[in-house]
Amino acid sequence: MDIYQLAIRPLLFNLLKTDPEWLHHKTINTLSWLSQTSDRPPASWVKHLLEQSLCVYDPRLEQNLFGLNFPNPLGLAAGFDKDGLASQLWSSFGFGFTELGTVTFVPQPGNPRPRLFRLPLDQAVLNRMGFNNSGAAAMAARLASGKQELNQRIPIGINLGKSKVTPLEDAANDYLNSFRLLQNLGDYFVVNVSSPNTPGLRSLQDAAMLGSILDLLQQDNNTQKPIFVKIAPDLEWEAIADIITLAHTYQIAGLIATNTTIRRDLLKTQIIAKTGKPVEEEAGGISGAPLRDRSTEVIRFIWQQTQGQLPIIGVGGIFSAADAWEKITAGASLIQVYTGWIYEGPMMVRRILTGLLSKLEESGLTSINAAVGIAAKAKN
Repeated sequence: MDIYQLAIRPLLFNLLKTDPEWLHHKTINTLSWLSQTSDRPPASWVKHLLEQSLCVYDPRLEQNLFGLNFPNPLGLAAGFDKDGLASQLWSSFGFGFTELGTVTFVPQPGNPRPRLFRLPLDQAVLNRMGFNNSGAAAMAARLASGKQELNQRIPIGINLGKSKVTPLEDAANDYLNSFRLLQNLGDYFVVNVSSPNTPGLRSLQDAAMLGSILDLLQQDNNTQKPIFVKIAPDLEWEAIADIITLAHTYQIAGLIATNTTIRRDLLKTQIIAKTGKPVEEEAGGISGAPLRDRSTEVIRFIWQQTQGQLPIIGVGGIFSAADAWEKITAGASLIQVYTGWIYEGPMMVRRILTGLLSKLEESGLTSINAAVGIAAKAKN
């Protein structure tokens, strides 16, 4: 019995109609307390209960990628734990890795509220948060204070964004400043140039602009941390091919496909209840089920263009083991969830991981790594 789907979600989403940002704030504060006190009761009991209920340990799910060991391929995407408040707790929810942020060098409040909306008809979320976070220095101090505890079972990624006050021409230095503060505290890093919620940010996906950012970061990357680029689903194939070329030129670890979409044509939702406006008039990115097919197409394209030589983290519309399997067999070595986790609840992680093990058995495969790209290879 999944109490979240049967009782908690209907109560919070339908009956009480809780504001999604308020609910997220309350949730992350609770998780922060659990994370900070997880070595003593009652938090230690809660952590143990979570691990017993949600975690799946099986060597067939393990992978070693870019020098990091992932106990399973399912991670929590950036955006949920923007400031790293619960960084020590995510392994207890069954995740194989987590990505903190998006963090900017300059602390910023983000865009005006309301800025986060549920679209239940579409199993989607519309967000225009605008990289609200307490800044790279605050995250660095927080992670440094718990560095010993961070030597845990799962890798920690840090997603870097451009500060809103920083002009586009100074973007490279802005990313570099954040990277310098956090370089020794994250296991891998992500250059986020694809959020639709910071003015002009997506223009940084242009080859020349992105190249200048990657060049500066790699020059300063003394610890050889894996660096990824997170791309938008709305790019043309030619633009994605240009980014693949940059990935080879600057020896980045891989790509994250994809961020939220600005498309509205696939939505069933017509009006945003909170504002009374048509969904086409509301700014922001769409995540969740409407993104599923396009993100998989992008993953497959990258895998085919690189013959599987460039690691891909697939994200967008994953709600089930079937969704996860589709992303992996299209070419994703790792996958991430956020919106699906909100709709499906904490038990989703266990369901997906046990489902992936069943898929391996059905396919006669002995490891998740053997499944990466097999569908894309068949379509080549």
